[in-house]
Parts: sequence; C-alpha cells; structure tokens
Amino acid sequence: MSAMDPLIITCAPVGAEIRPEQTPHLPYTPQLLGETARAVREAGASILHVHCRNDDGTNTHSVERFGQAYEAIRAQSDLIVQFSTGGAIGMTPQERAAVLELRPEMATLTCGSVNFGDDIFENSFPIMRDLLKKMNEFGVRPELEIFDKGHLANARRLARERLLLFPQHVDFVLGVPGGLEATVQNLCDLVDDLPEGCTWSVAGIGKRQLPMAMAAIAMGGHVRVGLEDNLFYSRGRLARNDELVARVARLAVEAGRSIATPDRARKVLGLPMPQ
Repeated sequence: MSAMDPLIITCAPVGAEIRPEQTPHLPYTPQLLGETARAVREAGASILHVHCRNDDGTNTHSVERFGQAYEAIRAQSDLIVQFSTGGAIGMTPQERAAVLELRPEMATLTCGSVNFGDDIFENSFPIMRDLLKKMNEFGVRPELEIFDKGHLANARRLARERLLLFPQHVDFVLGVPGGLEATVQNLCDLVDDLPEGCTWSVAGIGKRQLPMAMAAIAMGGHVRVGLEDNLFYSRGRLARNDELVARVARLAVEAGRSIATPDRARKVLGLPMPQ
C-alpha cells in the first residue's frame, strides 16, 4: 500500500460508554444519527460505526432501534454502515448478534476478550464463532477489531477453522485501559504481523486519537475517529464528530493523500456496490 492511496475515514459517533450529559454533541437518537451521517460524510468520512441508544441515552441493541438508525443514516448519506456487535458490557451474545439480520454492509468482530477498565469485554471463541456464522449467513463483511496482539492469533485460528477468509479489514483499537497501549511502536508491530493483503485502520482512545491518526496517515493505513473514542477536540474543548473527521481529512490532504469517498472505500475493501 502506498502513502498515496486514498484515506478511508471511519466515524464512530456514539459508542456504548459516553453519556449524553457528558457532551451535547452525542447523536443518541436515530434522527441525530442521520444528521450526523450527513455531516461527517461532508467532512470526509466513508464509514459510520453504529451503536444505538434509547431516548434516555441508555444502551440498546434492539433490532427495531438499529433498523430506525439504519433508515435514518441511509436517508441522509451514502456511507458504508457498520454495526457494532460488541454492544455494551453485559449484553448477551444473542443480543449482540440479533442486529445482523438487518444486513448492514459491515459489522465489527472483536477478536478476543479484553479487560475494559474495571470490567471484562468477553469474546470467547464460542461467541466469536457464533457472530461469524451470523455474519456469513446474512452476507455481512466483518471488520476485525484488535485490542491486543494475541487477537491477531485468534483471527488466524478462526481462519484455520474456515469461518474467516483472509485478507480482511482490521481495526486496531489502541489505548483502552486493559488493552494494548496506543504507541507508534505498538502500531508498527501490529501492522507487521498482519496477514498478507489485509487493510487496516487505527482507533486511538482519548488524547491518543490524533497521534494514532497521524501515524496511520503516514504509514498508508486508515483512520477511525469519533466521540466513541474521544470526547475532546483539544484540551478542555468538547468535539463534534464532523470536526474530528474534518481535521483528519485536512491533515491527510496536507500529507498528499486523497480522501476516499464511500464508493472508493467499497472498492478498496472489496465490498459490493449498493444497488
């Protein structure tokens, strides 16, 4: 991959951890997600990573709510829609998998359990196998979420079991308390260990979001930004999702990389074009 390949920017606008009282910019309803989709598309995003909330801001993995969000996003953008199957800590594997019946273009597959603050984000092999079987059943392309280097070994095991076929798109989620630290050295080590042909992006948590994005731009990878991972634009100033996308797009152009449209991203990732 050359540094001149177009940059795919994923926006993760909601997540499962941020509460509406922490920021006025959290798009926690389907209507707000639709408006956010339009704004981040204009700013340069090509993928929207979707979690859903109830009207009171609490987490939900309701198929109905995800369906409403999907419709709202589709009505206002041509973004690649990527559902989370991670959900929130404490959700059952069945809850996490249910939304796949809506057949989004992509969905995340976290490739192993990880400490998550004081909690455990459980992704045993039975859970991963069941999620992959559902993705395969509904024609949903996985994005492999890697919180630690051992998760790449887990992904290879799933490939040996023929549940997964490489190459895939991989997202390195770095800086979660309990996961691998967000350093350039760790990112380089992970990229060197990728199966041949894989594309990759990086999501740095908190203040590490921007340094990790800058490293990925320079290394020829791709980037995830958004309020799920980082509330602030700069010290003490709350961010909007479209601002975080626009900043990365601007830096990439300054570095000589064009920004991928959603259709260009589909070609890079091997996704079929929408009918």
